[in-house]
Amino acid sequence: MRATRIAVSAAILGALALPIASATTATAAPSSALTSQSCNDPGPWVIGTKAVTIRSRASAKSTAVGILYRGHKFTVHKTSGNWRYITDRTTGVKGWVSATYVYRDVRMCLD
Repeated sequence: MRATRIAVSAAILGALALPIASATTATAAPSSALTSQSCNDPGPWVIGTKAVTIRSRASAKSTAVGILYRGHKFTVHKTSGNWRYITDRTTGVKGWVSATYVYRDVRMCLD
Protein backbone atom coordinates (compact mmCIF):
# COMPACT_ATOMS: atom_id res chain seq x y z
CA MET A 1 0.00 0.00 0.00
CA ARG A 2 2.86 2.36 0.87
CA ALA A 3 4.60 1.61 -2.43
CA THR A 4 1.39 2.43 -4.30
CA ARG A 5 1.13 5.81 -2.55
CA ILE A 6 4.74 6.60 -3.39
CA ALA A 7 4.23 5.65 -7.03
CA VAL A 8 1.05 7.72 -7.31
CA SER A 9 2.71 10.69 -5.61
CA ALA A 10 5.68 10.47 -7.97
CA ALA A 11 3.36 10.33 -10.99
CA ILE A 12 1.40 13.37 -9.81
CA LEU A 13 4.55 15.36 -9.11
CA GLY A 14 5.91 14.40 -12.51
CA ALA A 15 2.70 15.54 -14.20
CA LEU A 16 2.78 18.83 -12.30
CA ALA A 17 6.43 19.45 -13.14
CA LEU A 18 5.89 18.88 -16.87
CA PRO A 19 4.19 22.27 -17.56
CA ILE A 20 6.91 24.06 -15.56
CA ALA A 21 9.68 22.36 -17.51
CA SER A 22 8.08 23.18 -20.86
CA ALA A 23 7.39 26.78 -19.82
CA THR A 24 11.10 27.50 -19.54
CA THR A 25 11.49 26.91 -23.27
CA ALA A 26 9.08 29.72 -24.18
CA THR A 27 10.59 32.87 -25.63
CA ALA A 28 9.78 36.36 -24.50
CA ALA A 29 9.56 39.53 -26.55
CA PRO A 30 12.83 41.46 -26.69
CA SER A 31 13.13 44.18 -24.09
CA SER A 32 13.48 46.78 -26.85
CA ALA A 33 9.83 46.13 -27.76
CA LEU A 34 8.75 47.25 -24.30
CA THR A 35 10.38 50.68 -24.30
CA SER A 36 7.10 52.57 -24.64
CA GLN A 37 6.59 52.64 -20.86
CA SER A 38 8.92 51.95 -17.97
CA CYS A 39 7.92 49.70 -15.10
CA ASN A 40 8.45 52.58 -12.69
CA ASP A 41 6.13 54.95 -14.55
CA PRO A 42 2.53 55.01 -13.32
CA GLY A 43 -0.17 54.35 -15.87
CA PRO A 44 -2.56 56.91 -17.31
CA TRP A 45 -5.28 58.60 -15.26
CA VAL A 46 -8.61 56.75 -15.40
CA ILE A 47 -12.12 57.15 -14.03
CA GLY A 48 -13.41 54.42 -11.74
CA THR A 49 -17.10 55.03 -12.45
CA LYS A 50 -19.36 55.96 -15.41
CA ALA A 51 -19.14 59.71 -14.82
CA VAL A 52 -17.75 62.24 -12.34
CA THR A 53 -19.02 65.77 -11.74
CA ILE A 54 -16.47 68.50 -12.42
CA ARG A 55 -16.78 71.21 -9.76
CA SER A 56 -15.69 74.85 -9.68
CA ARG A 57 -13.94 74.35 -6.31
CA ALA A 58 -12.56 71.41 -4.35
CA SER A 59 -15.83 70.87 -2.50
CA ALA A 60 -18.86 68.64 -3.02
CA LYS A 61 -21.10 71.66 -2.35
CA SER A 62 -19.54 73.87 -5.05
CA THR A 63 -21.11 74.57 -8.42
CA ALA A 64 -20.98 71.82 -11.05
CA VAL A 65 -19.26 73.03 -14.23
CA GLY A 66 -19.26 69.81 -16.22
CA ILE A 67 -19.20 66.04 -16.27
CA LEU A 68 -16.18 63.85 -16.92
CA TYR A 69 -17.29 60.59 -18.55
CA ARG A 70 -15.38 57.34 -18.66
CA GLY A 71 -13.31 57.27 -21.83
CA HIS A 72 -12.72 61.03 -21.92
CA LYS A 73 -9.09 62.03 -22.08
CA PHE A 74 -8.11 64.36 -19.27
CA THR A 75 -5.05 65.88 -17.63
CA VAL A 76 -4.51 66.17 -13.89
CA HIS A 77 -2.72 69.41 -13.00
CA LYS A 78 -2.60 69.32 -9.20
CA THR A 79 -3.99 67.65 -6.10
CA SER A 80 -5.50 69.26 -3.02
CA GLY A 81 -6.50 66.84 -0.28
CA ASN A 82 -8.93 64.36 -1.79
CA TRP A 83 -9.50 66.46 -4.94
CA ARG A 84 -7.77 66.68 -8.32
CA TYR A 85 -7.73 69.74 -10.59
CA ILE A 86 -8.24 68.46 -14.14
CA THR A 87 -8.79 69.55 -17.72
CA ASP A 88 -11.17 67.44 -19.78
CA ARG A 89 -9.39 67.32 -23.15
CA THR A 90 -12.60 66.20 -24.89
CA THR A 91 -14.66 69.25 -23.88
CA GLY A 92 -12.00 71.67 -22.57
CA VAL A 93 -13.72 72.07 -19.19
CA LYS A 94 -11.41 72.71 -16.22
CA GLY A 95 -12.31 72.06 -12.59
CA TRP A 96 -12.08 69.81 -9.58
CA VAL A 97 -13.08 66.14 -9.31
CA SER A 98 -13.04 63.81 -6.34
CA ALA A 99 -9.87 61.70 -6.12
CA THR A 100 -12.06 58.82 -4.99
CA TYR A 101 -13.11 58.31 -8.62
CA VAL A 102 -10.02 59.50 -10.52
CA TYR A 103 -6.80 57.55 -10.09
CA ARG A 104 -3.73 56.21 -11.86
CA ASP A 105 -4.05 52.95 -13.72
CA VAL A 106 -1.99 50.17 -12.16
CA ARG A 107 0.59 48.50 -14.40
CA MET A 108 2.40 45.24 -13.79
CA CYS A 109 5.95 44.54 -14.89
CA LEU A 110 7.17 41.03 -15.29
CA ASP A 111 10.90 41.64 -15.52
